[in-house]
Amino acid sequence: MLMAERAVPTYPATLWELIEQRSRETPGATMYLDDRSRTLTFGQYRDRCEAVAAGLAVEHGVRPGDRVSWQLPTGLEAMVLLGALARLGAVQNPIIPMLRHADVDAIARQVGPRLFVVADRFRGFDHAAMASELSATHGFDVLTLPWEGHDGRGLALPVGDPDALPPAPAADGVRWIYHSSGTTAEPKGILHTDRSVMSGGTGFTVRWGLGPSDVWPIAFPVSHIGGANNLANQLVCGHVIALFSTFDRERTPRLMAEVGATLLGSASPFFAAYLNAQQASDDRLYPRLRACVNGGAPKSAEMHARVRAELGGKGILGSYGLTEFPIATVASFDDSDELVAHTEGRAVPGVEMRTVDSAGRDVPAGEEGEVLLRGPQAFAGYLGPAPEDVVTPDGFVRTGDLGVIEITGHLRITGRLKDIIIRNAENISALELEQAVASHPGVGDVAVIGLPDVSYGERACAVVVVAEGRVVPTLSELREHCLALGLPAQKVPERLEVVDVLPRSSLGKVQKRDLRSRFSAPAARSTS
Repeated sequence: MLMAERAVPTYPATLWELIEQRSRETPGATMYLDDRSRTLTFGQYRDRCEAVAAGLAVEHGVRPGDRVSWQLPTGLEAMVLLGALARLGAVQNPIIPMLRHADVDAIARQVGPRLFVVADRFRGFDHAAMASELSATHGFDVLTLPWEGHDGRGLALPVGDPDALPPAPAADGVRWIYHSSGTTAEPKGILHTDRSVMSGGTGFTVRWGLGPSDVWPIAFPVSHIGGANNLANQLVCGHVIALFSTFDRERTPRLMAEVGATLLGSASPFFAAYLNAQQASDDRLYPRLRACVNGGAPKSAEMHARVRAELGGKGILGSYGLTEFPIATVASFDDSDELVAHTEGRAVPGVEMRTVDSAGRDVPAGEEGEVLLRGPQAFAGYLGPAPEDVVTPDGFVRTGDLGVIEITGHLRITGRLKDIIIRNAENISALELEQAVASHPGVGDVAVIGLPDVSYGERACAVVVVAEGRVVPTLSELREHCLALGLPAQKVPERLEVVDVLPRSSLGKVQKRDLRSRFSAPAARSTS
């Protein structure tokens, strides 16, 4: 049975208006659960946001247009603070918790926040000490929230009398400053409006038919732009989100089962943990599961097949976007299994998508080119100097990703313009080689990197995590496997490194810069 797409939402002018709208429609419906056994309804969420807005205004002098940075774990505090700042009309700068002194110092220098909100400690790191040290340099106020020492009751946020607040902002503007992860250079500030952030949730809203019976556990940092995109989607659809501040491979999959998950995200390490938990269970762990949701990093067809067979549901539904242009494509429950396995879905309604060659000329369906995007979720510019040629004269955002738009309109990502290994003057797609190596039964996870080579310029190195219960594959076995798949000899791995785990960002992207630094010494393994 085909699932009809939901109509594209008509968004109000501001995110706060969308919060108000949902709180009037279903005030008593559950909105959030979290891993501290706390809940909020949509009506309670609206009220808490307004009370915290009053607390921030009275105790810290936050006014419309003030810049407020925050670095909090995923939980009710983060989501209520987000809503409170939307009520005030402040410009908020969410920072992912994994970033440390160097990156946060660079962000503070760019943003110049009035206030910086942090947890005291999270996962063993003293965020309060870091914030205090940086405050001495940059002059912002610090609001420290108890986290590791919090008793789990109530919200660790200041509150005040909402009657003292000025009217909520009626017009949109630049309200968000997000930053790239800083893995390749100093983080760059990416500006968004409420409208562009709300539009980022459109694909999920339109394609998946979410409703009050759906429960979507989230363990990625909500300080990524996906946190606000998912909030906008939730405010339109009315489903439940379960917030998890950390992801423990043994414990969290079972907790997500206990809350009745109908969707699970969001990258390969998470999916592997769900599969392991299912294998250890005598019963079906996720009987209500509709699909797993992928975003932030490519998925493999093999992982999709395992999820569909072992966990149930549609498998892994892909989505694609970037901080400058969130959630541009989304897969559908009505897509064929072949399209779900090998693509990231079709462009979201309202989004125009093209692929172009190196000269900027459109390429036909089925041929590879750089992916360009235009639509309402496009960013509003950069904070400070902008990288050249990111936006074309006719308003398309250049993604830097290589892809193929199939005749059906589905997007298949094939690599990065900059994630190319240049061997003997020939370009090798790291993604193409990763997909080939990942299909070997002995490989549980893989990243392919280019390492310097005196003779050839670069050589392809496969950094592999061995699949559970398998023996370590040899380099010769991996080379033969890739050749059997049809790859030419010059494109197969020439070096193998085995690791326990790949370094990944909080959204699941492999930190290739770390791998290149680690393995830049001469190869320790022969190619034979």
